[in-house]
Amino acid sequence: MRIGGEAHKRHFCRQFIDTHQRFDPEALPWPELDEASLDRMRTVPFWQEVLHTERRAGAIVRAFAETIADPLVREAVDLQGVEEERHAQLLEVMIRRYGIEVERRELEPIGPDLHTAFVDFGYGECLDSFLGFGAFKIARQSEFLPDSLFRIFDTLMLEETRHIVFFVNWMAWQEAARGRGARAWRALVSARFYARAIGRLVGTIRRGQKENDGKDFSATQASIFLEGFTFRRFIEECYAENARRMAAFGADLLRPRFLPALAGAALSGMRLLPARGPNTTTP
Repeated sequence: MRIGGEAHKRHFCRQFIDTHQRFDPEALPWPELDEASLDRMRTVPFWQEVLHTERRAGAIVRAFAETIADPLVREAVDLQGVEEERHAQLLEVMIRRYGIEVERRELEPIGPDLHTAFVDFGYGECLDSFLGFGAFKIARQSEFLPDSLFRIFDTLMLEETRHIVFFVNWMAWQEAARGRGARAWRALVSARFYARAIGRLVGTIRRGQKENDGKDFSATQASIFLEGFTFRRFIEECYAENARRMAAFGADLLRPRFLPALAGAALSGMRLLPARGPNTTTP
């Protein structure tokens, strides 16, 4: 299938539209949590930022959809906006149900350049999803929260995976339509927008640290989540989970490659380093 052709467009749009699932966040099987689980959940410091991000995502995607001339692409992007808005609704249900304190901030203006806003959002979602795959698996393995709750979160992870596969195919399709479909060009564009996404992520982390001042997430809570945590393990889990989730999509669809390639190179370099035992000291 020629990347950027009509058949490619129909395929990635129809795949996205046909795999959409309908559900009501209020009707999901929310579990009753014991006091220990409730305490852990309420001390997680990033619920406010996640909710704000999902609300803004829905606003960006729905606004950009209105500017798209192609009816099939517009339908698919608008449906993604519906799913992003539903993610925010799901988080609001969870926050209300479990008594999590968050401040609902006003959304920032999107700005007139909706195309760039959507592309920035898409690459940011690729970055967040790749890192989220690893963090989600580690948190689930550590039994930080009951598995019944992770099954609900997995619904969001599945939709995020669909979003980024749709996005990289849309990005390649529209770049090819502009006569810029060469793989080397796409790699340069990806590097530029990933750099922007990393900069925004660093800013978000710093803002979260400032707002929470280290008071909400105690060392005791963190130790449950971070038991056995190493940077190498985190990268391994991100890489492996990304491969597992992407395997569900047909080989005729593009998948995000930039971050998996970086992670693979990093892991290859780490394997060349001498192993450090638990009693190894640094001079």
